[in-house]
Amino acid sequence: MSNITEAVPASEYMKKNLGISEAPLEAYLNYGYALLAIAGADGVVSEAEFNWLISHQRLVGAPEEVVEKYKKFDYKNADLENLLSKITVDVDTWSKSRTLLYHAIQMARADNDYSIEEQNAVKKAAKLLKVEDDIALALNRLVDTEEAVTALRKALIQTDILA
Repeated sequence: MSNITEAVPASEYMKKNLGISEAPLEAYLNYGYALLAIAGADGVVSEAEFNWLISHQRLVGAPEEVVEKYKKFDYKNADLENLLSKITVDVDTWSKSRTLLYHAIQMARADNDYSIEEQNAVKKAAKLLKVEDDIALALNRLVDTEEAVTALRKALIQTDILA
């Protein structure tokens, strides 16, 4: 693997949506590992959850060498607190805590089974990340709303066959 502290240019998506222009390989790697640990809190990362992670990480510009490592990661024995401490980017104002929690909720729900264990892992991550309870609840509701808007769009344009 390349130098773990080497900065990798961010994708256009990350620049536009998060204001991040680069991040170290280590940040990409541990961001994905943290998401795996949270979504895998129920004992399994489903195919839909894993596919969500891969798609998302490619969207944000994670190098393929990082994406490949997700396939071998032992998420069942991961130390979430340790992983979280290794996620840094080039923007001081970016909220790692809120962004990671938002993505963890999306990933855990990707298989349409947001289990109690996953919800508890999200709550634990929120505590570790020092995200206030009301913000964590609002992030959950944001994902609910986004899913409802997607369903509404599909119904309105008669594309309920879209994945």
